[in-house]
Amino acid sequence: MALPFLPGNSFNKNLGKDKYHKSHYFDHKNETPFLFGDNKPGIGGDPLPGQRVDPPNSKIPPGEGSRSPAWVAFDKQVLSFDAYFQESVQERREEQCRVRHCKIYFYLEDDSIQVIEARLKNSGLPQGTLVRRHRIPKPAPNDNRFFTVEDFNVGQNITFYGKTFRITGCDQFTENFLRKLGVRIGLPETQPGDPYADHRKALDESMQPLRPYERHDTLRQFLDHDRHVLRFFCCWDDTDSLYGENREMVLHYFLSDDTVEIREVVKANSGRDAAPCFLRRQPLPKNVEDLRQPGELCDRTVLNVFGEIQGGRYILDNLKTGTVKVEFYTDKDLTVGSCINVFGRKFLLCDCDEFTREYYSTKYGITEFHPVTCKKPTGGACASGDSGAPYNGFGSEEDSMANTKGLIPAPPRKNIVQLIDKDKKGLESNVLRFLARLVTDKAIDKDRRFIVNFFLSDDSILVFEPPQRNSGFQGGKFLERIKLPKPGHERFSTKAPEYYQAYDFYVGAVLEINKFKMEILDADEYAYKYMESNPDYFLVANVNRVMEKLRRAAQGHCQELQSAFAAKDPNDSKRVSYQDFRCVLDKLAKCGNFVEHELITVARFYGYHPPEEVDAIVLLGSVQAHLRKHNFELFNRLKEAAQHYDTESSGSLPSATLVTVCRTVGLPVPADLLRATLGALAESTSPDGDSCVNYCEFVDRINWRDRPLPPPPDAVAQSAKAEDSWAPGSGRQPVQFVQCCAFLSDLSGGAAC
Repeated sequence: MALPFLPGNSFNKNLGKDKYHKSHYFDHKNETPFLFGDNKPGIGGDPLPGQRVDPPNSKIPPGEGSRSPAWVAFDKQVLSFDAYFQESVQERREEQCRVRHCKIYFYLEDDSIQVIEARLKNSGLPQGTLVRRHRIPKPAPNDNRFFTVEDFNVGQNITFYGKTFRITGCDQFTENFLRKLGVRIGLPETQPGDPYADHRKALDESMQPLRPYERHDTLRQFLDHDRHVLRFFCCWDDTDSLYGENREMVLHYFLSDDTVEIREVVKANSGRDAAPCFLRRQPLPKNVEDLRQPGELCDRTVLNVFGEIQGGRYILDNLKTGTVKVEFYTDKDLTVGSCINVFGRKFLLCDCDEFTREYYSTKYGITEFHPVTCKKPTGGACASGDSGAPYNGFGSEEDSMANTKGLIPAPPRKNIVQLIDKDKKGLESNVLRFLARLVTDKAIDKDRRFIVNFFLSDDSILVFEPPQRNSGFQGGKFLERIKLPKPGHERFSTKAPEYYQAYDFYVGAVLEINKFKMEILDADEYAYKYMESNPDYFLVANVNRVMEKLRRAAQGHCQELQSAFAAKDPNDSKRVSYQDFRCVLDKLAKCGNFVEHELITVARFYGYHPPEEVDAIVLLGSVQAHLRKHNFELFNRLKEAAQHYDTESSGSLPSATLVTVCRTVGLPVPADLLRATLGALAESTSPDGDSCVNYCEFVDRINWRDRPLPPPPDAVAQSAKAEDSWAPGSGRQPVQFVQCCAFLSDLSGGAAC
């Protein structure tokens, strides 16, 4: 019942309204008026009678929390629907329609839609993305609006660009989201099958191919074990055959494809060509059989079911009754110490590398690997490493040995390390020189003396005979420089000779040089010092070892030795001459089986060397030689500088002060020579202990213009003088005096004898 249209019974809709604007419906385009904006509201934004204004996007009620835009709140949130559509097929007897299954994705962030169809093998249809992602407009006459989330539900039909899709289900997220929006979700439906796809599937299952596909998955093995190689060190004993030998090999097992490769270790000068590979990479069969007939080794077997009556009918044998199986070596067949058959050759696996040990320990649990030694060939002249070719009479034994190591004769190799280490370096000659005589009964040869040179760089020996007047011998080179073998070596033997070494040379030793026996009588100072600096190599120059032998020999004879030395030293100077020292130790040396060099070592260790007085004339001559060489003539300036430092006008200055004066003037004289000269010219001693020199006399005596002195003897003359003192017949002694008291104290262990 309606209220009467009377005052007080009607409602004014404009009460409280403050907006009265009108929408714009008319406009001009290209000077033509037209009507647009049919969906615009009326006055004040109110809809016109019978007008429905749909929102441009989905209306989703706000939830709890902060209000974020849709592209943030619904980022990566997609509604997924299961759907299918049906399309007709024309002019085909096998099918009249197709049912195609797809997925519809609705993106909440921007209301875009995407349709994707799963790809089927050999379908012949363009599948995949049927509708790319974008906002899809609704069908006409509502084509000015777009699909929103309210248009989707299970059990509904939805049309995209003329194709009608039937939504049959959705995922759990989509179901929960629609329920929160207040949508009543329909029951899920079963998607119908495609009749033609079912027909093709049944046809494929009923077919029996003549060549069934057998899959061998080798890709997984390749990806897991690519570049993984097991390495075994093996040998092939071929000594039973003619000219056979024991040949070393390296076996590589490739885990990626179970193939084997064998390479030979070719040693230098073995006479074999360095072939790149002994066995190329291939599967290695365990047993070697006869050559099969063509077609016998194949992957499949063909059977004739009808025979020759009706022309034959052949089918494929799926059971593979006649297949010939060949077994190949695998990683579990290869172990250290086992023998494998390599096409009829027995290979012994002797050892393996660290990667192979770790592989077998990880996969098979094998932790113990015992290497096997290859069997060495026995017999033959060249079986042992110590023997070689016999001496052929040309050159040395080393030349004959070097000729057997190659087709082209080459000189023997030298020890480069020894040559570099023991070669001549400055004043270090690394040559030991000894004085020797012939051990003979011939009176004419008893007085002959020889200089034996031993070269440490290559262990060679050079013998030289100094010329002596009226001896009947010309002198000169007695033996060319050569490595000399020790006596007892067979001339044409296959065994390598033993050569003389440096420790075989010492005073008292008897050497045999080309059937001549020589006894070493003396050595030069360099040889003594070199041997004493290497006591572990030269045992005769080891003082501790010799003193230990003397202590054992002197047990019970200490009092006799003390009395003998006291008789030789009546002045109680605690030293005796070298001849007296030898006379006392002669009886003790015979009891202890001492050699001459051991006694010389003790005498040199306890030797006493009196200080040598330096001649001032020689020092002044050396100073004048330096000044003459540099043409120094500033003697007046030197004297004036010395007078400047002499504040007391005494005419003398300390040596240190005078050295400073000489350096101030620039005197070109070495510092050590200047100090030695000032020490020789010193007249008195200053209160601080320094020597004082008369600088006027010093300047006058070094003036090479007014008071020239003869030049000092050069180094060649001094070397010749020292050479003459060591020459045969010079009567040279190792030391002049020996400290007998210190010797007796060490002999008795630090206590008085």
